Amino acid sequence: MTPRAVFYSIGVDRPITPDEPLPPLPEIPRGSVVVVEGRAPLWRYGMAFHKLHGSPAGAIAVYDPRLGAVVVASHRSEFREGQILDVAPPGEATKESVP
Repeated sequence: MTPRAVFYSIGVDRPITPDEPLPPLPEIPRGSVVVVEGRAPLWRYGMAFHKLHGSPAGAIAVYDPRLGAVVVASHRSEFREGQILDVAPPGEATKESVP
């Protein structure tokens, strides 16, 4: 079964500096998996992880278009670090749905 995934897009389409604010967090149902995605500098991902700390998410994953969502932190036993989830951002096909 594919977990309930909430996507948090932090991507940018131009060069930015670290003082550029992150987008607001999406609504995060308790226990869901938050998948951080988007083309952005590494430090922006670090800032997003810090912002998500203490959220009701059960796990945090990073989207890799070649793999799917890779779990990087979890507070739920059904998710482990390094686990790959077959989910994709809205509008993109999952690996299972590609012929």
